[in-house]
Amino acid sequence: MSGIPVGAFIATATAPNQIGPLARRAEDLGYSEVWVAEDYFCYGGFTGAALALGATSQVKVGLGVAASVVRHPAVTAMEIATLALAHPGRFLPGVGHGVPFWTDQMGVTAKSPLTALTECVNSIRGLLAGDTIDAEGKQFAFHAVSLAHRPETEVPILTGVLGPKSLKLSGKIADGTVMSVLCGTKYLDFATEHITAGMNEGGRKDHLIPTFALFSINKDGKTAKAAVRQQVALYLSAVGPHNALTAPFGYNDQLRELLERGGADLLAREMPDEWVNELAVAGDPDEVTERIERLLAAGATSVVLSPVDGDAAAQQLQFCADTVFPALSR
Repeated sequence: MSGIPVGAFIATATAPNQIGPLARRAEDLGYSEVWVAEDYFCYGGFTGAALALGATSQVKVGLGVAASVVRHPAVTAMEIATLALAHPGRFLPGVGHGVPFWTDQMGVTAKSPLTALTECVNSIRGLLAGDTIDAEGKQFAFHAVSLAHRPETEVPILTGVLGPKSLKLSGKIADGTVMSVLCGTKYLDFATEHITAGMNEGGRKDHLIPTFALFSINKDGKTAKAAVRQQVALYLSAVGPHNALTAPFGYNDQLRELLERGGADLLAREMPDEWVNELAVAGDPDEVTERIERLLAAGATSVVLSPVDGDAAAQQLQFCADTVFPALSR
């Protein structure tokens, strides 16, 4: 298995029957991680992870992330235990607050997302350790719940969160935090500060920080950056002008002005080139190498590349492995 801390993300627009082949291709190319997601209502996160795990033999497979409130934590723990037992040491499950739009659609949005996430992570950890839980929480109830099958080794539990309170909580109770796409180096500095504070409070020493990135590579750097520009704009439009990801860069006032004038389309045309350079991994091989190295230096434990051209994902991952991995391994 490759020691290069670069992963491949399988977008939720990917047809389920292509998850296994793409995961296997990423492993063959030397990617050290493969990540799936759970964007409602696309492919299922745990079934997607199962397909990726079943198609590979060594690579770690992460789920980044399932909403804490969509399944009862006992059911989530059962799913984690099943995959962790079948594929020891290879599954990296993540849970988060959930996107409010989707949780609202299902009527499951938590009154206190921090409370829900705390109860979820702590109960999953207890059940995986063999505990029987009998408790009435503010979000979840457990009446003598235990797992019939549990992993023989400890399974890292990650979260996927953005804001300062949630980042501190993740450092306190979780084994890692999945960084969203649009995560730049200045946001990583901000995030790791809050995560570290939580780790100190919780007496924890190690924390995984897999960092997702919108990705495009081409021999011509301008072509690669043009390809990723619309996706950067769409994500910026989705998170809005008051988001934690771009605040550390000082982009939010200009982001608000551009969105008010014309939405994502105008944003794609007029946002400064610096935003693409800082918020994505895009360019020629040298630029991609430099960008990955900067994210790793800022605290990412791995950089997980999400090709913006889904139809050419395998080719993009191949070109990156051929041209960037040799430079990263020096």
